[in-house]
Amino acid sequence: MRGLSGNGIPPVRHVTSHRIVAVRGESLEVRDDRVVGEAPLEIRAAGPRQAPVAVAVTMRTPGNEAELAVGFLWTEGLLGGQEVLGTAGGDPRSLSQPDDTIVVRLSRPFDDAKVAERHFVATASCGICGKASIDEVALRVTPIAAGPTVARSVILALPDLLRAAQRAFDETGGLHAAGLFSPKGELIALREDVGRHNALDKMIGSQVLAGAMPLHERILMVSGRVSFEIVQKAAAAGIPIVCAVSAPSDLAIETAERLGVTLVGFLRGDAFNVYAHDARVDLRDLSGLG
Repeated sequence: MRGLSGNGIPPVRHVTSHRIVAVRGESLEVRDDRVVGEAPLEIRAAGPRQAPVAVAVTMRTPGNEAELAVGFLWTEGLLGGQEVLGTAGGDPRSLSQPDDTIVVRLSRPFDDAKVAERHFVATASCGICGKASIDEVALRVTPIAAGPTVARSVILALPDLLRAAQRAFDETGGLHAAGLFSPKGELIALREDVGRHNALDKMIGSQVLAGAMPLHERILMVSGRVSFEIVQKAAAAGIPIVCAVSAPSDLAIETAERLGVTLVGFLRGDAFNVYAHDARVDLRDLSGLG
């Protein structure tokens, strides 16, 4: 599964072209350059015969809107066990960009009181800003299952596997990625976005819509650093192992410890750090254990 259309081409507006002046040493060139798309998405939810409730507006990279909306509702604890019946975009008769609105249709009425309580303000770089309480977010995620034990060789291979699958990044250099892998290092799904948490929501949403939840036997690999929110969203999806090429925050480490998530950071070359719950990474072949 990929965050691309069926013919392997990124979705419309996912990547755009702009005229630039490129300076390289003593030379100058005027040319077109490929850049990542960014646009607002309004996420709405509605039950049977219920008017859609506005939940959040987030800046995201266009593409995979249904997955992003469903993943956001799942990882923010707003589905409450309800079945997702389907999704729909905005009205093309009244909106110039109907894919900038997505309505998630649910099996039961959506409780709009949850939105008022949570004070959602989401951006591409920070999905947790404006929430009423960090403790509230952490408390509603149940500690996850034991999960698999993964070979060190699999962990070390993940960055290259993720990078090889990032088609849009190759074109723009401006996207984060969230990749879902099996314990043997097989790529299950990959999604990209200008925001780390959006890429993860898209990937989780793809699995919700595929009926694959919870993700107890999966590994998450993300580009960039690991924030509290990345760990929280992974735990909400049941993912036991989170890996990243860069550093975690102290709150991300504390949250991983609390929720039972194995947290791997600075995964580069033949090195990595395990910050929480190291028992899921098989290190028996190494010296220095004691």
